Parts: sequence; C-alpha cells; structure tokens
Amino acid sequence: MTNPPLDVESNSATGIRLQKVLAQAGVASRRAAEELISGGHVSVDGALVTALGTRVDPERVLVRVDGQRIPTAAGKAYYALNKPAGVVTAMSDAGGRRCVGDLVADQPQRLFHVGRLDADTEGLLILTNDGELAHRLSHPSFGVAKTYLAQVAGPLPRDLGRRLQAGIELADGPATVDRFRVVGESGRLAQVEVTLHEGRNRIVRRLFAAVGHPVERLVRREFGPIRLGQQRPGSLRELTRHEVGELLDEVDLATKG
Repeated sequence: MTNPPLDVESNSATGIRLQKVLAQAGVASRRAAEELISGGHVSVDGALVTALGTRVDPERVLVRVDGQRIPTAAGKAYYALNKPAGVVTAMSDAGGRRCVGDLVADQPQRLFHVGRLDADTEGLLILTNDGELAHRLSHPSFGVAKTYLAQVAGPLPRDLGRRLQAGIELADGPATVDRFRVVGESGRLAQVEVTLHEGRNRIVRRLFAAVGHPVERLVRREFGPIRLGQQRPGSLRELTRHEVGELLDEVDLATKG
C-alpha cells in the first residue's frame, strides 16, 4: 500500500530543499528533480513527497526515487578496489610491505577498508570513509554474502558441495558455505565458486584444506550486491549511486547520523 504524500510546509526554515538534495546526489538537475517530486516519484522515510518546498536533513533521512535508494549524506566516499595478490590489507605497513594504502594514496579522502583479504588473496575490497556502513558490512550479525572463485587441488569428489553446505568442523567451530559450484576441472586442478556469509580469518582456504583440496589461488568476485566484473588488478573505481544505495539497504542502514 502506497503511503500518502508527505505534507511539509514549503517555508520551513530547517533542512535543505529536497530538489537540491537530489541534484547534489547526482540524480538529476534541480529542474528535473522538481519534476520527479511533483510527479510522485520521490519518497522520504517511506512517505511520498510531492511538495516542492519540502526541506530535509540529508544526513538523517532515507530518500528513494522510484524505489531506488539515493545516498544523500555529504562527504561520503565509496570505492571498489581489485586488490592484487601480495598486497597487504592495511592502510600502512610498518614493515614496508606494499599495502592497500599505497594503492589509494592519491585519493583526497581518508579511506579505510571494509574487512580484509589476506595478502595472497586477490579481488574485491570495499573502501569508504563511512564508518557506520563499514561496521555493519563487517559485522557477522548482518551476514553479508561474499562470493569467491577458487583454484583448488583436484580431482573433486561428487559430494564435495554437499559436504561444504552441510558444514565442516574447524578448530574454531563449524563453517558452511551457502552455494557451491564447479566451474571447471583440468588435470590436477579445479576451479570452483563458493558463496558464504562467514567472515572468519582465511575461512575459504581453511575450509578447502580441511576437506583435502587446498586452495592455490583465490579471488573474491562479489561482496553483497557489489561485483568485481572486469575491473583491472590494482585499479580503483568509485561505486555508482545505485551500488551505494544497494549497500546501504543490504545492512538496513535507514538513516545517517
């Protein structure tokens, strides 16, 4: 059921005009944003807004356009890095090893990584200056899914996927995968794709070692709704507005501040 239009006084002295918030978020020009509002395409905190004078606090409200979450908090940065093998997941390293901080040293914002990949693991790493989002994405209670492409020792038994999904007992407790599929096998090597919500240290490598198929190469391909795609190793790209909105929704981050 659609919520009724939000009735906000047009001469309110607090907040920023909604059309300006949408324009600053890159949704549309201010004139086009006004048309979106008056046309009934915009909601604030779940209530439809049609009054052009509506003012909001962009740091605290949840804005959607045609159902799509619009990030509105100012000064926030969100990036995807394709971390190469051999790079330490840290913003600096006292031992002088090459680290993630070296790859983003030219960025104007002070960024930090969401979770970590071990030095030998490649692939998708989220970087941001949004502390609350980073905390939620990393916290086990939100169970954000991560998908990996692993090259492991073969040949693989037919029941390997079933065993991994049923659970493998590790030194620090049982661990399971949500999805498993064999991508291909060639001689003594096999490529598999696994998705899991686990965030324990080196969990994919430990799982496959426990079942007798140690990992020889590991690449994280997906983190929640974000996909690595064809992004080059070592490259950084800014997440799209749509991707950021999906991340915020993934961890039910309703408001900022």
